[in-house]
Amino acid sequence: MRILFLGDVVGRSGRDAVARHLPDLRARLAPDLVVINAENAAHGFGLTPEIARALFAAGADVLTLGNHAWDRREIIPYIEGEPRLLRPLNYPPGTPGRGAGVFGVGQQRVLVVNAMGRLFMEPLDCPFRTIEALLESHGLGRTVQAIVIDLHAEATSEKAAFAHLFDGRVSLVVGTHTHVPTADWRILPGGTAFQSDAGMCGDYDSVIGMQKDASASRFVRRLPAERLAPAEGEATVCGVFVETDDATGLARWLAPVRVGGVLAPTLPALREGG
Repeated sequence: MRILFLGDVVGRSGRDAVARHLPDLRARLAPDLVVINAENAAHGFGLTPEIARALFAAGADVLTLGNHAWDRREIIPYIEGEPRLLRPLNYPPGTPGRGAGVFGVGQQRVLVVNAMGRLFMEPLDCPFRTIEALLESHGLGRTVQAIVIDLHAEATSEKAAFAHLFDGRVSLVVGTHTHVPTADWRILPGGTAFQSDAGMCGDYDSVIGMQKDASASRFVRRLPAERLAPAEGEATVCGVFVETDDATGLARWLAPVRVGGVLAPTLPALREGG
């Protein structure tokens, strides 16, 4: 199975880049499933139903969120009725929406999970224990043929510890939230694909997707009231592409994806017979 995961979509430039590049990525890479983190898609903060529908129309199969999940209140009734939109699983019981979903891919089934870290983040339930409990009900080769986890977290140490703990039990652990693509993509010893952060789909001539002057001013003048807005230059679409083994659900191959904007581009060269 081929799975394309794209990192945090930031503002209009990120949305436009996804709409422009995703159809070509689908044609070139032929992914069976496309998962996109969309928690910054609405002017950098949150997601609206209209934008969610546009991302689905552009080619997303599943959207995930993060710490800005509730910045746009209109998403609350929408998420209740849209199973393809996931918020972090480790929000407390009773939170609107769902943190995981099983999605059909031909004759196969994929479990997609959104979880949020706790270091330097909101004090949510433990993502390690929450995922452990979920995997008691779902297992590779048992109920699903692939498991993808978007861990929305600040600390690289937490993401790495998480990936190693679940190595061999899930197909892909990919980090989001820091908006910078890391160079540590690899397949762990147990067969789980991992990258600390997929990067963002946004304008990199910026401060993690936000306009440079206002962002820099916050550090220099220490005035947090200055309004941040997304940078609006050409965006780079960033993510990872993984191929899993149909028999085991573990990763056979993993490669980064970067298209457009100012970052050095890279596209996976599809493996022969893959």
